Amino acid sequence: MNNIGVIGLGVMGKNIALNMLNHGYKVSGYNRSFERTKVLIDENIPGFSGFEKLEDFVNSLEKPRRVFLMVPAGQPVDDVLLQLVDLLDEGDIIMDGGNSYFEDTNRRHKQMASHGLKYFGVGVSGGEEGALKGPSIMPSGDKDAYTSVGKILEDISAKKDGEPCCAYIGPEGSGHYVKMVHNGIEYGMMQAIGEGFDILHASEFDYDFEAVSHVWNHGSVVRSWLMELAEEGFAADPKLEKIEGVIDANGEAQWTIEEALRLNVPATVIAHSLFVRSASKIDNSFSNRVVATLRHGFGGHAVKTRK
Repeated sequence: MNNIGVIGLGVMGKNIALNMLNHGYKVSGYNRSFERTKVLIDENIPGFSGFEKLEDFVNSLEKPRRVFLMVPAGQPVDDVLLQLVDLLDEGDIIMDGGNSYFEDTNRRHKQMASHGLKYFGVGVSGGEEGALKGPSIMPSGDKDAYTSVGKILEDISAKKDGEPCCAYIGPEGSGHYVKMVHNGIEYGMMQAIGEGFDILHASEFDYDFEAVSHVWNHGSVVRSWLMELAEEGFAADPKLEKIEGVIDANGEAQWTIEEALRLNVPATVIAHSLFVRSASKIDNSFSNRVVATLRHGFGGHAVKTRK
């Protein structure tokens, strides 16, 4: 019997599964399209078992069963849950590692509780690399069930001085709430970086942006992974002339702004960064090209190449 199951074997789900395997867990995998599951099966990774049928996947897990979802937020999560409730037993645990809206997580928590199932909303940050090597993890749900999943989540998380970058956040959807606000902050940070380079780009000086980002990322106050990604982006395309500055939004900043309005908390930077993404559909500023490059760097998000 396997320790944990992962549903959704796209890039993030596959990397989460590999992360678990690298930490000695036996992992069952399932994907709606079997082709992605077969890719992992064909790699003959010790400890991994892939299944074409969801029922066989569920039956392969030790009890209480622990199922980690890494499927797109929204209806896909509800579709999977609808299937799982008929296959799981009372006391089994479901974790949603996607960017789900916290109110959806609150609703699903109550819905799963009515079937005797434990439900966790798990905020995961770190992009593709983090999913494989250790992300920041923000779980929330039934605290009494955290003992059954906490060690796994802490083991696969990033480490700082040997301590896991994973902490039980609170009940119901509070973990996804924290992740939502995290993503709002992320929007604002990327926007500030983009605007700063835009000023440099507009000046009379001919800056080497790769060199500037390298200097800024070592010893300065603004050093960060985002600045490292900027350096990598400028190394590949010094003036970002190969891409369009079109920046998509995944909805989390909008949710953050809606909460800020509900709570009467000013969130001007995050709001501005979201409006810039809307404006990016109609202009091609250097700032937007910087942000598009950063998003591609940490999350593999698509960039639009210039014609």
